[in-house]
Amino acid sequence: GSLQATRALMVASILLGLVGMFVAVTGMKCMKCMEDDQVKKMRMAVFGGVIFIISGLAALVATSWYGNRVARAFYDPFTPVNTRFEFGSALFIGWAASSLAILGGSFLCCSCPRRETSYPPTRGYPKNASSTGKDYV
Repeated sequence: GSLQATRALMVASILLGLVGMFVAVTGMKCMKCMEDDQVKKMRMAVFGGVIFIISGLAALVATSWYGNRVARAFYDPFTPVNTRFEFGSALFIGWAASSLAILGGSFLCCSCPRRETSYPPTRGYPKNASSTGKDYV
């Protein structure tokens, strides 16, 4: 039962990652889609980041759940020695992938547009006095 649940979580994580990728690509500044409204475009990027974070959390839960199951079976004295598993490379790849998905999603969420800027308004440079035709070096 728990093995099927971890598989379902990983499949859901992969599907959410694909959906998040398409949503985030739509919200990128270099894409021509939704070019007329920049606020909606940035919101799409943030929404893609949220989907990436949820995808990363699902992968993290699934990988950690299976890792906990392997560790408990390894230290169980009633488990025969020839049927004990150890942490494999797939667990480490799963933890790294989920961490990168969460990190990438949080970076996309940080691209949220501010409602008001705290910067002072820009002022133009003062114009030089009219040139008299003599340029001094």
